[in-house]
Amino acid sequence: MAETTAATKDLRAEAGGAILHGGDLDAARAAFPGAPEPWVDLSTGINPWSYPLPPIPADAWTRLPARGAEAALFRAAAACYGAPSAASVAAASGSQALIQLLPRLRAPGRVAVRTPTYAEHAASWAAAGHAVSGVSEPEDANADVLVLVNPNNPDGRVLPPARLLALAETQAARGGWLVVDEAFADCDPAASVAGFAGMPGLIVLRSFGKFFGLAGLRLGVALAEPALASELRRAIGPWAVSGPGLAVATAALSDDPWIAATRTRLADEAEALDRLLTGVGLTLVGGTDLFRLVSHERAPTLYRALGEAGILVRRFDHRPDWLRLGLPPGDEARQRLRIACNRFDF
Repeated sequence: MAETTAATKDLRAEAGGAILHGGDLDAARAAFPGAPEPWVDLSTGINPWSYPLPPIPADAWTRLPARGAEAALFRAAAACYGAPSAASVAAASGSQALIQLLPRLRAPGRVAVRTPTYAEHAASWAAAGHAVSGVSEPEDANADVLVLVNPNNPDGRVLPPARLLALAETQAARGGWLVVDEAFADCDPAASVAGFAGMPGLIVLRSFGKFFGLAGLRLGVALAEPALASELRRAIGPWAVSGPGLAVATAALSDDPWIAATRTRLADEAEALDRLLTGVGLTLVGGTDLFRLVSHERAPTLYRALGEAGILVRRFDHRPDWLRLGLPPGDEARQRLRIACNRFDF
């Protein structure tokens, strides 16, 4: 999923005037035609050490996805995320599909989105006819639907579960929803409210591709009380996830040793990236174990210098002093980043 952030969309690329989204290497090549190949893409928060693909049954490619395979995915997702039961799970071809679907399950009303954050939440609710506003403190929202990203993109802010559950109770009391997008919560399960997805009005979204490093598989999961999850499954329709996708995701979500080892690895790699970034003169603002946010008064110029060196990072129109970087996929990429930063006149 190409990443954009509300009030955090990238500035327009130097070439062509188009918005340069995370992961868009075609646009990066157009913006920086002289950059060396291969590119080091640090513009997304996707784990660069992806889950090793398991054997995929031959009939997963030749038959429509079976209900049993979908049910197995629901069980694996509930167990992995700590949801009350498989009845609380709905799945679609990416969390973006769920973000666009949810607004169509309610009559137009008032929607508050905690900002700055992922842009598609506000855009999807507005496109469905809802009146959307941004809020900095979620308790100040007086809305039918409150949307938060937790941990937040791009700064990694985390609201504690107790605060989220209190917000969910408030929303449920007015017949509303609290939508919590936990796209980056796999690294920090203690921050998740997935275990409370049976609460009225609470909807939790999880993005499979980021933590497992398989964004191209396109799988998103919604966790909600069973009646709402059932409504979501009906709205999504049959065969929402491909047969190969079901096989891979069920294996990955069930692989507890790989998940535990990956959390440790990502934490170590994020600390190494912190040392690199602060060592070259950048100020650490926040982030998660899948990305880091830094600030510098000359960030736009550094962005261009990195682009000319074949390194794509994220920048933001509402905070031109910010840059967001994903984890370098190994020593060579880390060294290219260090060299490019050391050549920059801070």
